[in-house]
Amino acid sequence: MPHDATPDPYSDPIAFGQRLQILRTRRGMTRDQLGGLMGRSGSWVKGIETGRRGVPRLEVVLRLAEVLRVRDLADLTGDQSVHVDLFTGPGHPRLAAVRAAVDAFPLGSAEQAPFAAHLTARLAGAWSARHTSPHHRDVVGALLPDLIRDAQAAVRQADSAADRRAAQAVLSEVYSLSQFFVAYQPDAPLLWRVAERGMVAAQESEDPHTIGIAAWLTAQAHRDSGPGHFDAADHVTTEAIGFLAPLLPDAGTEVRAIAGALHFEAGYTAARRGETGTAWRHWDDARAIAARLPEAYFHPVTSFSRAIMGAHAVTIAVELHAGGESVRQAAAADASTIPSRPRRSRHRIEEARGYQLDGQPDVALATLAQAHEAAPETIRYNGYAKRIILEEAEAKSPDRRRRASELAVKLGMLAA
Repeated sequence: MPHDATPDPYSDPIAFGQRLQILRTRRGMTRDQLGGLMGRSGSWVKGIETGRRGVPRLEVVLRLAEVLRVRDLADLTGDQSVHVDLFTGPGHPRLAAVRAAVDAFPLGSAEQAPFAAHLTARLAGAWSARHTSPHHRDVVGALLPDLIRDAQAAVRQADSAADRRAAQAVLSEVYSLSQFFVAYQPDAPLLWRVAERGMVAAQESEDPHTIGIAAWLTAQAHRDSGPGHFDAADHVTTEAIGFLAPLLPDAGTEVRAIAGALHFEAGYTAARRGETGTAWRHWDDARAIAARLPEAYFHPVTSFSRAIMGAHAVTIAVELHAGGESVRQAAAADASTIPSRPRRSRHRIEEARGYQLDGQPDVALATLAQAHEAAPETIRYNGYAKRIILEEAEAKSPDRRRRASELAVKLGMLAA
């Protein structure tokens, strides 16, 4: 090729190791941190990045993609013929309408806002639909655009300071519901707009319960953004726990429940860091709060309850990459006591991760099938489930390959 010709962008493709280094750096991780999360050393990571080691086996590549929160597997492998969205779904059909309602953010309206009681009842109905419908994203996605617009109007048209604070509390909770819908969709900036507006509205409401919910969801947004955001997640949970602590002796059930959910959230982030003692200490704090809640109580936003603590223990063990402990906790947890279908589905996915870690792939696939039965729209957008299915689709066992392939079809992975 002549020296002055336009360079061919595909003539010198980026090697796997270089891609790994770029993605690791983007996440703000050192080689030692990535190696630790992989159960390896920093020198092992360096060997791959510098080309001294070859491309790892498929299961290792998928685990790297999980740890680095790679959105598209092709970004890591460089194989542009195989695009697999791991931690971002292909986009729900109702996403555009929800995005339009969030982005509109009108400053005025000729239409009268609904009465507060009416808006609160609609919001409660939306939460109920989310917990009871197997296709919860579709149901909630249909309700959200009008809820967002009406809640915004209620804030603008409030007649008094007290009414405005109450309206801000409702608006914040509408944004909380929106964040559940937007999570794992292909629009990270939208997720952050929703999370930040929810926190602002919560602070304006001056309501401790509302502030706790917004903090819980903001911490999740930071945590799921990768290790570079773990400190921010810890800061949010620590601030919120400190804010609620003096209120707890006289607090109602909902405030105590959100405090318990925040303690678990702190433990979740600690587990992501690999801090075993800190993770289980926060889980113990959350369990102590749960034990003082009414037996049948179930928080409508966070799902915090006595029943959820077993599921939370599985999550802590899985995030610590303790396969045997994950399986023991899964055996002790009773998924049937979790009334929320999407939360029950997510628990099944966490159990499947534990079985996979423990070297029980057949049980992992069977558990993912249970997750699909509980709530197809939960597992469809879950990157951990996809990782297991992709790995087992390459298994030596023909029966396991067949079962994994059937699940891939059910999840719509071939159309992604």
